[in-house]
Amino acid sequence: MTFSSSAVAPPPATTAPSVPRGPRVDPGGPLLLGVRHHGPGSARGVRAVLEAERPAAVLIEGPAEADALVELAADPDMRPPVALLAHAVDDPGRAAFWPMAEFSPEWVAIRWALDRGAAVRFFDLPAAHTLAADPTWDDGEGEGEEGVAGDGARIDPVAELAGAAGYEDAERWWEDVVELRGDGDPAAPFRALAEAMGALREAYGHGGHPRDLVREAYMRLRLRAARKEFGDSVAVVCGAWHVPALTLRTTVAADRALLKGLPKVRTGTTWVPWTHRRLARRSGYGAGIDAPGWYAHLFTAPDRPVERWMTEVAGLLRAEDHPVSPAHVIEAVRLAGTLAALRGRPRPGLDETTDAVRAVLCEGSDAPLALVRDRLVVGDVLGAVPEGAPAVPLQRDLTRRQRSLRLRPEAQDRELALDLRKETDADRSRLLHRLRLLGVHWGAPAPGRAGTGTFRETWRLRWEPELHVRVAEAGVWGTTVEAAATARAEARAVAATTLTDITALAEDCLLAGLAGALPAVMRALADRAALDTDVTHLARALPALARALRYGDVRGTGTAALGEVAAGLAERICVGLPPACAGLDADAAAPLRERIEEVHQALGLLPDAGGTRERWTGVLHRLATHDRVPGLLRGRAARLLLDGGRIPDDGAALLMGRALSPGARPPDAAAWIEGFAGAASGGGLLLVHDERLRGLVDAWLASVPAETFTDVLPLLRRTFAAYEPGVRRALGELAARAPGAGGPGASAPGVPGFAPDPDRERADAVLPLLHLVLGTEVPA
Repeated sequence: MTFSSSAVAPPPATTAPSVPRGPRVDPGGPLLLGVRHHGPGSARGVRAVLEAERPAAVLIEGPAEADALVELAADPDMRPPVALLAHAVDDPGRAAFWPMAEFSPEWVAIRWALDRGAAVRFFDLPAAHTLAADPTWDDGEGEGEEGVAGDGARIDPVAELAGAAGYEDAERWWEDVVELRGDGDPAAPFRALAEAMGALREAYGHGGHPRDLVREAYMRLRLRAARKEFGDSVAVVCGAWHVPALTLRTTVAADRALLKGLPKVRTGTTWVPWTHRRLARRSGYGAGIDAPGWYAHLFTAPDRPVERWMTEVAGLLRAEDHPVSPAHVIEAVRLAGTLAALRGRPRPGLDETTDAVRAVLCEGSDAPLALVRDRLVVGDVLGAVPEGAPAVPLQRDLTRRQRSLRLRPEAQDRELALDLRKETDADRSRLLHRLRLLGVHWGAPAPGRAGTGTFRETWRLRWEPELHVRVAEAGVWGTTVEAAATARAEARAVAATTLTDITALAEDCLLAGLAGALPAVMRALADRAALDTDVTHLARALPALARALRYGDVRGTGTAALGEVAAGLAERICVGLPPACAGLDADAAAPLRERIEEVHQALGLLPDAGGTRERWTGVLHRLATHDRVPGLLRGRAARLLLDGGRIPDDGAALLMGRALSPGARPPDAAAWIEGFAGAASGGGLLLVHDERLRGLVDAWLASVPAETFTDVLPLLRRTFAAYEPGVRRALGELAARAPGAGGPGASAPGVPGFAPDPDRERADAVLPLLHLVLGTEVPA
């Protein structure tokens, strides 16, 4: 489990008393079942002991406020893995989770008690204190099973016990002594763990977690209260590290003194869905297991766990078109058993089954094995909680919208293609965009099919458990998704400091269908646009407005006011861009080229109100012919004019001839070529098909003086290396034939070294040798 830190001052280290001899403190006393969280062996043992002893009450390690939620665990709609979520009401971002899987001992104890009519209580320190703690106190990630040596070095109790038993791998030791052991006395592991943990507590005291002493003081108080109510018919299920502390003969006054003065905040608690992937250590939640899918299998398999596991693996691999037969499964089971015997293990564990799967089912390849680890060893199982679980109003509205739009949260990635012409898909798109405005990133836009228009969207969806916390945080903005997103957008518009931020926000509002937020956003946009005099800021903002106008058309959103702002920005860009481009160095010209391209594309999307496109064409002409404009920008402007049909082919050749004239500085000429024939604009194909332009480049390149050629070469290599391999190959072949020797529509008689017509007699002379090489007959 994940516990937050405690803000209290560290109490003195306390040593454990005499080690208990069994699950009970004394004959007839309460059961103390020390477990390893998320251990299926511990879970089986807990269930067996509870069934044998039939206690009247069960105390579970978890926040005391969760007592009100325990009945929900019996709801038919509750499906683990789930987690208890506690968050500060006034600051929902301060939250903590207590995850439980089907194979968690805590979950097994809860379900046993509810099914048998026994009382269930959570008896750990209330979340009201945990969430109020100073985050710098302790590490906030312990599970009550970690300690620290006397010199300050942290220890893992399981690793210490494994080392004492001669094991280098703590997980392997745990599997051998708990998970893979045969049927026997179910209380034996609890007695052994109690004795071992008692020894460790005697050696290491509180183990470097002084907050544990505070928690354990509260646990003892709750245990005393339960014994007053139910006598000794009480069972305790907690981390084995805490068992020795629960046997301490302390006074009520001493325990209350440790709890005095703890900080406190108002908290809310609920159940939320969890995932197997979030139970794994690699997810960052420190739940303590590497293989939740494997542990779930061990816990649920009625018999022959290895045979059933190999069958599941074979089914997965066959579904992915790997050839796996029943004979492979039989051989893999045999190999796993043989490996376990050679390694001295009671039964095949995860290591043995994995080695057998790799060798037999995957034929030694790690690629399909990675799939097995991801899908089965870890898994993407997502739990579910009933509708009656407490939730903030925003979460309830989101759940209702998810259900009405048939958007079921799933733990694995999935792609969702939307057609915005359909009402349901349009509503789905608006919901996902509104959640992104609120910081709830359930979905992320993904590249869709090319050429399908603005009425299509593609999303990549993945529901993560922490999104419940993000929803709780967003609840401060409103009780419904639409109202909360509207309020959040208005607040962002007021706080925005740059024109680009506001234009991006306007685009988001249109995508999300937030008509209520647009007036505030448009006011902020108009104010910022009127004050901003930097043409690069205006150029950066215009594309977002153009996209927003285009999206507004397909979504049926009114965008008249947005169009007026976009037209004003375009007018100011046309006026301010030429002076801004004059006298720039190469470093400053590169980003401005991107702005020019973006503005050119944006104006192609905007309505041509008042001759804006004609004015933009005039701007490009000024840039293409002005000597003080860097070569990169002049070349780019010339290319945009050529592609738009605003200058004839001979006009482009004239501009290139000027740029590559002998009087031009070679670096500036090379920059002009990069701007005109860059790879992103398809410049390579232009040179392949336009012999005149290719000849001009070739002639200029041949005229570059040797002393400056090394300075020009990196610029040219950057330009031509970015072409597609086929384009580079075609240019190379054309260059090898000499200028004017070929290409589509080429005709260049009189080039030195090349005859105007092919010499058939010389060409036929190679035929006898060619027939000899190919082994064909020479025709008569």
